Amino acid sequence: MFEVGIIGVTGMVGQQYVKLLAEHPWFKPKVFIGGKSAGKLYEEAVEWVGEYEPPKELMRKQVEPAEPERQKADLFFSCLPSEVARELEAKYAAIHRVISDASAYRMEPDVPLIIPEVNPDHLELLREQRKRRGWKGFIVTGPNCTAAGLVMALKPLHDEFKLKKVIVATLQAVSGAGYPGVSSLLIIDNVIPYIKKEEEKVVVESLKMLGTLENGKVKPANIMIAAMCHRVPVLDGHLESVYIETERPIKPEDAKEVLRSFKGKPQELKLPTAPENPIVVREEDDRPQPRKDRNAGNGMSTVVGRIRKGIDDYSLRFTLISHNTIRGAAGNAILTAELMYKLGYWEV
Repeated sequence: MFEVGIIGVTGMVGQQYVKLLAEHPWFKPKVFIGGKSAGKLYEEAVEWVGEYEPPKELMRKQVEPAEPERQKADLFFSCLPSEVARELEAKYAAIHRVISDASAYRMEPDVPLIIPEVNPDHLELLREQRKRRGWKGFIVTGPNCTAAGLVMALKPLHDEFKLKKVIVATLQAVSGAGYPGVSSLLIIDNVIPYIKKEEEKVVVESLKMLGTLENGKVKPANIMIAAMCHRVPVLDGHLESVYIETERPIKPEDAKEVLRSFKGKPQELKLPTAPENPIVVREEDDRPQPRKDRNAGNGMSTVVGRIRKGIDDYSLRFTLISHNTIRGAAGNAILTAELMYKLGYWEV
């Protein structure tokens, strides 16, 4: 059993970590780290969102200030705001292993940006990172919550048919804005067609994750990607409508088979957090839907449906749903930690 810390434990994603780690077979939550809430018991510091009720021993744990030199754990999960993460995560990584959900280090050339089923080979960047930065620990990042579901679906299609162009329009849940997030007066009976820096993140992060590792660097994928992101009054689950163009002919039935059969290292290794099927294909005309499909694979599967022909034999349209705080954040990071341990990257 490994002892882990959660940096930013009181927020929406921090709460998801507490929930997912409470009964994890490998990881035991030991250190809770907060900002203004430091010194309080977790039950006093957190305004719990959702129906889940954490175990009493976790609710009675004290929230500590960030003190990387004093605190000890086998691994730290960070879900800090990006403006805070830039400085603080580096202090932890100088000493500790860190897996981060923040955007601060995602696009650094020596920092792996990982979806475990998609690009585990990018973990080799850690060798260059430690050499370059002189850290005893490391930083590995997870993607933007919108890019997570999108890239999961794009990866097998790119491998089989070679993507040329991707156009995606997203309908994103309010939990993606954190807590308290978007005011109810702004989002009820409304759709907000702008999320700050979201569209840019979806493009550059997707290209990095779909890129290839060459000479110790990631060469971004040569794909044209355009994203349009919207906030909608849904609690959890990002719905995305996708149009792709490919170099090779692509038929809906062939695409379905490629998506259904997709597996990765986590499934091969039977890791605790890995879903049996990272991609679930639905045949109904009206699926996927957030309420019905966001928890597929315990929130770790991307559900794809409405797979149909595009404008010609080299294009395709489909819709997907991905749980933004599980696969798009805490669950992906925990699965990354499991994979790194099994592949020996904790000691790179």
